Amino acid sequence: MTLSIKTENSLLKQDEIAFVAGTHYPAIVDADDKALAEMRKRIRDLQEKERTFVRQMRRSIRGKADARGASFPGEVERPSRRKQVWAQAAKRLNRETARRRAIAAHEEMKDAARRALALKADGKAKARPADKTASDGMIAIESRKRRFSVNRAKVGSVSQAGKRAQARRDAKGA
Repeated sequence: MTLSIKTENSLLKQDEIAFVAGTHYPAIVDADDKALAEMRKRIRDLQEKERTFVRQMRRSIRGKADARGASFPGEVERPSRRKQVWAQAAKRLNRETARRRAIAAHEEMKDAARRALALKADGKAKARPADKTASDGMIAIESRKRRFSVNRAKVGSVSQAGKRAQARRDAKGA
């Protein structure tokens, strides 16, 4: 479930609020690619730190590990929500990076199509050679398969012989 900006701000510290604000709409579009890459790295580090903290806290609640610091409360909800804030920020950054890559790929495709069209137009202007330049071409190889043909006159005589034999058999029985 998506968290509102107000909820995000209530979960984060002051410096983190300013950092996450850079991943929201107007600011994320204005950032350059290098800044986006740096933000993605930092967000992933913070998300990993929060994930590790939540896992450790869950283990300590179950009694499988020692508590991590004496001042932390014994519930996991707030750190889990903080982890969700970092995950959403990473998702926004990934989506913006993918959008920029798609735009760059589209522009590259358009440039390639323009270059291909220019090359095609230049190719039409060139004249063909005056003399024939083709080689002898492929050599026909005769099939080694045996040709079998039946004399066309025999085809009808065979069926006629069958009719006559059947007629003789029928005449004997009657």
